[in-house]
Amino acid sequence: MKFATKAIHAGVHPDPATGAIMTPIYQTSTYVQTSPGQNKGFEYSRTHNPTRTQLQDAVAALDNGKHGLAFASGMAAIDCVMKLLAPGDEVISTNDLYGGSYRLFTKVYEPLGIKFHFVPMHDMEAVRAVVSEKTKLIWVETPTNPLLNIIDIAAAAAVAKEAGALLAVDNTFSTPYLQTPMDLGADIVMYSLTKYMAGHSDTVMGALVVNDDQLLERLSFYQNACGGTPGPQDCFLVLRGLKTLHIRMQRHCENGRAVAEYLRQHPKVEKVYWPGFENHPNHAVAARQMRDFGGMISFVLKGDKQEDAIAVLEKFQYFTLAESLGGVESLSGHPATMTHASIPAEQRRKSGLSDSLIRLSVGIEDAEDLIEDLAQAIG
Repeated sequence: MKFATKAIHAGVHPDPATGAIMTPIYQTSTYVQTSPGQNKGFEYSRTHNPTRTQLQDAVAALDNGKHGLAFASGMAAIDCVMKLLAPGDEVISTNDLYGGSYRLFTKVYEPLGIKFHFVPMHDMEAVRAVVSEKTKLIWVETPTNPLLNIIDIAAAAAVAKEAGALLAVDNTFSTPYLQTPMDLGADIVMYSLTKYMAGHSDTVMGALVVNDDQLLERLSFYQNACGGTPGPQDCFLVLRGLKTLHIRMQRHCENGRAVAEYLRQHPKVEKVYWPGFENHPNHAVAARQMRDFGGMISFVLKGDKQEDAIAVLEKFQYFTLAESLGGVESLSGHPATMTHASIPAEQRRKSGLSDSLIRLSVGIEDAEDLIEDLAQAIG
């Protein structure tokens, strides 16, 4: 199947009891057994739920993977991966990581004896420089949040294989519509389904995709044992969202290009971060491993003053100031005080995240309206 067909059909099937074309919401905590241990494949909804099973199958199919696991949030999915590690293990990740991931790594797992290296991963030699026999996981986020840096997934997979480590890729910004890390050598793909995959700002959920059966067995154990699983209503909402992923992402990309081009020529804008520009760092890698360049854009105003950025954010009408991204509506944010506030200011600035940087999640509204909104807000 081509992607558009997979988005609608892969991993799901009509309800066997009624023929319902949409996956039912199995709003139940438990299931009747004919005899102890004899059931229809479902015992308790923390462990398995039919609505969740179809979502997991659908997400895996979109990513060209074998197995999917759904969680109550993207952070719960990342937390499950971290449970694969033991004290003394080392992890290599990017130095401009999403703030929530950085907080989990440094505030929860570092005190438990796991060591993290944060390096500029656009340069694989910087990654190789910190690889050791203790390296067990390489955690890639591409494009990164919010500087949109591009990391070569295939090159990272080669480094991970040399090190005998797992490669995990946070594919939230791209979705499988734009890139499929499993095809490039990733062992684990992570999504905050909250964002583009669900696409309507109405649910919070995460997912993992893997191919290896033994890795699935370990992750499934932690998923069930630790209990960070989603409810069937949320799974239904994401299943519904996936059916329009391809047409939404196409419009996000089209609008993203229009907005990026507008910002690049604006006299009050100093710099625009968008992977589609030929002068964007690692643009050639993005052009090779992505099918388009997405609707996430960051920019800095001339003068680089935080108060100017806040003034712009307060004037937006369509680019609503809010946490999160990837919904049908356009959103704006100030990473230094919102999504990345948990990262020390010195480290933020060192990685290039200035205090005046504005992040945009370009929605699927009319592009002309979005550009008019930018014009009136920036002045």
